Amino acid sequence: MPFPDIDPVLVQIGPFAIRWYALAYVAGILLGWRYAAGLVKNQRLWPRRGPPATVAQIDDLVLWITLGVIIGGRLGHVLFYTPSIVLTDPLEILRVWNGGMSFHGGALGVLVAVLVFVKVNRLDLLRLGDVVTAAVPFGLFFGRIANFINGELWGRPTDLPWGVVFPGAGLAPRHPSQLYEAALEGIVLFLVLRWATHSAGLLNRRGVVAGMFLFGYALFRSLVENVREPDSYLPDFPLGLTMGMMLSAPMFIGGAWLIWRGLREPVPAEPPAPAGEAAGEPAQAR
Repeated sequence: MPFPDIDPVLVQIGPFAIRWYALAYVAGILLGWRYAAGLVKNQRLWPRRGPPATVAQIDDLVLWITLGVIIGGRLGHVLFYTPSIVLTDPLEILRVWNGGMSFHGGALGVLVAVLVFVKVNRLDLLRLGDVVTAAVPFGLFFGRIANFINGELWGRPTDLPWGVVFPGAGLAPRHPSQLYEAALEGIVLFLVLRWATHSAGLLNRRGVVAGMFLFGYALFRSLVENVREPDSYLPDFPLGLTMGMMLSAPMFIGGAWLIWRGLREPVPAEPPAPAGEAAGEPAQAR
């Protein structure tokens, strides 16, 4: 089927352009923020440990995460995929409007941002990580849809009826791998994590939800890498591996370890006492 004629620029006013790709980042961050805030406000989800942060702290964390996504995503793209521009055109690193963001780099940027945030606010890293990762699929979904609209990161040639002829990719129909990733990393992964947080009660086990996210993302990304066209400027890696697969391997291992560790850790038998009772005050004094 032909590629749909969608302009990557939604609105152009003189030199100022609003692109679908930018809106995808905005939508992912805003929806993820409100979803995370809803998780910490829902006391039913925290019967044994209580929420790991206040809504106000989640509001503050959004700025840290936004910076982590942008800085980490850009630096990750440069270091993992186009390291040559460090020497040939270092100013290109700052030209984020030209495109080029790496999910794995963004994930590392978010990790650094959350590490600093929990240090400053004296919070539990694993428990806050459970909240943050439960909201990440929003950004993954919109980001992959924006990749499709931009006609980038297409798949390998295919003879399946839903193959798409992408501009600049030749005449052969190709897998719309961006949509595969939007479905798996965005919708399916969100539903799995939603089950973990709202039905299975796994927010009471430190790091399990975060581990499920890391494991699930690595699994889905590696599966789609089999039909996604590798970047032409990258070398051929052994055993049919791709850069995406190799960068996902630590996430796969780390996620499995977090799940194993969290399921073994004892859960408090009783819910946390209110502050007044913990200090020895009678209940009537609250």
